[in-house]
Amino acid sequence: MASPIIAIPSRFAATTSALRYAAVVTARALADAVYRAGGEPFLMHPVDAGEAAARLAVADGLLLPGGGDIAPAAYGESLPHDTVYDVDAEQDDFDFAAARHALRTGLPTLAICRGLQVVNVVLGGRLRQHMEPDHRHVVHPVRVRPGSLLAEVTGAEKVEASCYHHQCASSLGRGLVAAAHAEDGTIEAAELTEPAGSAEPYGWFLGVQWHPEDTAATDPANQRIFDALVAAAGGRTSGGRPFGD
Repeated sequence: MASPIIAIPSRFAATTSALRYAAVVTARALADAVYRAGGEPFLMHPVDAGEAAARLAVADGLLLPGGGDIAPAAYGESLPHDTVYDVDAEQDDFDFAAARHALRTGLPTLAICRGLQVVNVVLGGRLRQHMEPDHRHVVHPVRVRPGSLLAEVTGAEKVEASCYHHQCASSLGRGLVAAAHAEDGTIEAAELTEPAGSAEPYGWFLGVQWHPEDTAATDPANQRIFDALVAAAGGRTSGGRPFGD
């Protein structure tokens, strides 16, 4: 059987050590974690948002990775905080379009760091532009909500989370519910809920604010997050219900 294709929108980089020009990049640790899980990383050029849905037709799953900050105007903030960095309108537009397509079609999706923030904004949530203290260069335990998809995936009550973020959700968007918290109360993971009386599950979705790819090679709980995405993508033929419009 062919490996499930996991689409990963790449990130724009001003420079890289081996190239003379600006680059389009994906963290190797991220692609490696998907490949270890049995998936085929499909690295997408994040341009032409209007064609994102058509281009994602080849994918069995979507991984929205970390990256620079989302433009604050996208979630109703008129003035950006001084610490907001690497905002790119083209990148925002593509990620929003990819997230909307995944939610609309039930495409299995894992959203990491910025990726979770993208989905939160698409669903009407808000972000805190800057945290004090922030969670950059931090590895800390997060409490996993019992009965959550994250608990089922990791098999753990606590997960050691490698974090690199100075923003987080200040309010969750429509249908999202927290699945893990840091000791300071920061929402570190979220997943989708279903309306009461729903007969079938929605498409598989999990968002984590930390970077599981940082430690997935040596930490089974974090690798299981990628394993679960690939497993859900591999079962795509059974379909998934869309979430909203």
